[in-house]
Amino acid sequence: MRRYSMAEDHVDVLIVGAGPAGLMLATWLAKCGVKARIVDKRGTKIFNGQADGLQCRTLEILDSFGIGHRAWRESNHMLEICLWNPDSNGVIHRSSRLPDTIPGISRFQQVVLHQGRIERFFLDAINEFSSGGVAVERGVLPMSLEIDQSCVEDPEAYPITANLRHLSEEDATPKQSSTMSNGLSSQDGLFRSNLMADDTADLLKTSELNQKANTTETIKAKYMVGADGAHSWVRKEIGLKLEGESTDYIWGVLDIVPITDFPDIRSRCAVHSANSGSIMVIPRENKLVRLYIQLTTTSKIQGQDSRTDRSWITPQVILESAQRILSPYKLDYRTLDWWTAYQIGQRVGSSFGVHDRVFLAGDAVHTHSPKAGQGMNVSMQDAYNLGWKLSSVIKGHSNRSILKTYEFERKAIAHALIEFDHKFSRLFSGRPAKDIMDEEGISMDEFRDAFQKGNLFASGIAVDYGRSLIVTKPVAGNGASEATAATTSTPVTGIQDLAPGLKVGQRIPSVKVLNQSDARPWHLQERLPSNGTWRLLVVPGDVSQPGQKSRLEKLCGQLSSPESFLRRFTPNTARYDSVIEVVTIHGAPRQSVDVFDFPEVLRPFHEVDGWDYEKIFVDDQSYHEGHGEFYKTFNIRRDEGCLVILRPDQYISYVGKLDDYESADRFFSEFMLPQNNLTLPKV
Repeated sequence: MRRYSMAEDHVDVLIVGAGPAGLMLATWLAKCGVKARIVDKRGTKIFNGQADGLQCRTLEILDSFGIGHRAWRESNHMLEICLWNPDSNGVIHRSSRLPDTIPGISRFQQVVLHQGRIERFFLDAINEFSSGGVAVERGVLPMSLEIDQSCVEDPEAYPITANLRHLSEEDATPKQSSTMSNGLSSQDGLFRSNLMADDTADLLKTSELNQKANTTETIKAKYMVGADGAHSWVRKEIGLKLEGESTDYIWGVLDIVPITDFPDIRSRCAVHSANSGSIMVIPRENKLVRLYIQLTTTSKIQGQDSRTDRSWITPQVILESAQRILSPYKLDYRTLDWWTAYQIGQRVGSSFGVHDRVFLAGDAVHTHSPKAGQGMNVSMQDAYNLGWKLSSVIKGHSNRSILKTYEFERKAIAHALIEFDHKFSRLFSGRPAKDIMDEEGISMDEFRDAFQKGNLFASGIAVDYGRSLIVTKPVAGNGASEATAATTSTPVTGIQDLAPGLKVGQRIPSVKVLNQSDARPWHLQERLPSNGTWRLLVVPGDVSQPGQKSRLEKLCGQLSSPESFLRRFTPNTARYDSVIEVVTIHGAPRQSVDVFDFPEVLRPFHEVDGWDYEKIFVDDQSYHEGHGEFYKTFNIRRDEGCLVILRPDQYISYVGKLDDYESADRFFSEFMLPQNNLTLPKV
């Protein structure tokens, strides 16, 4: 562990919390070359258990960092969900089989994998991207936070002062119950459950008594991000609160290798019993199965507050509840990997940060039940949204106005998640209706409908960001939209009808396209790695047609100008595609044109690497992998084409006319900073 004695350090970003959200952010910053530090009060990496579900969109994001294949290979793939409900005699039976992921919405499907492995993939990526310069500092506890409000708008200032204490290994290790009545041992997750009080104050008190091991350090930071969980220290320091409610439902969780005659134990299942509660079955890697098991309600604990008396919650109690729900099927285990319990609640932060200098992400700013598989995913996607924006501002490519879009975009997602989870949790926790006259019971048809409708949301694909500085949707209603009030609104409005299948505000879907130079097929998303770069997607249609070729040449003439936005916003010392990359997907037959038939700006020259053959693609038949049908899939006319602007996080900012260079210029000029002392054109 690094040791300090009242030392002082300056960093661009200080991240508090080394869970999935904090590590996602650190990965972004490392990839973009931003100086960051990430600290966590726990002295070791993740224990067993914790989150395990990975959505389609999350896998796309991991793949954009070059680590998606590791998760895909090691995880258990979730292809089917089975719904079990009581029959007329009260005996559970399988009532439906459904695809777990909507077919065709992504090149990935939902999978499950231990959170510790996911964190390992991030740690390896951080080490690779930063050449070992960024590492998680564990057993480090923040003690105080001050913000100098007089300089928060100065992009070069370090307005944040944080004092850190380095704990001893003993102080930083969470206390876990590990001995069970049957003599077996396992790790429990109660120390991170919402049934437990926050232990930060206790850790500080204990560490102050341990003078030998403790040292302190002062950090000056430009920005700070609290990704430190539901008990967030950062959130409390900046005076923000979570707003919402808790239900009286208590659930237990077991990670076991089951011994059972239940036939669908290796499928995802939602099981409603007649009178004993509900179970969700999540098959995992290495023969493990996770069971979310309804225990009871707080109102049934006579005279006790479940947050103060947890002695009644044991693995045996959770198992016995599961056995009652699954009856007449048998359930037991010899291997218990992990267990915990939690109380269902839904809360969202009143704000996602202060002064656009200190931000909150993940559980620090929204909490909900885990059964919909959203927590880790939405937390990582918070950080994915924030990371490129911070990097762009810190590196001087964008002004600070884009930081306001973080709260606007992610707060809307958090509220949508809470609404979804609120309905889903109550339908899942409720008693099945005995008949149509049973008004207190839950309709199983309603539950099935809610699950199917929520499937798209649960995949992460349905994220749809509103109009803002970096999303050029039409203005809502007869005046300013909510986004206009929340952020500086772009003066540009695109033309969605030119590419109806490429929805502005949503992530770009992926189909196969061929490299013009060598005919290799690629998924489009594979050519959009997360490296902080904006993309100008040139979709010129059939360039063998004289009209389309002429329009493309007009655009490229403007892009090649010394004062074009490609050059104006890219430092002279940087690679030509480091800030805005131009990618072309044309619709002419591949063999009717050659790569050198296209203007040079679409295939730039580098004095060391020569011509860039990785920028021009074609929508054509592959020799071995079929036809991606890019133009057909997204309903783009080959005699029209379009321009598409993609954010560094693969979300679509703009769709407009192929030869409308001026609108693209106005879009970038609204928030990007000139790099080469060129005079900004009047737009």
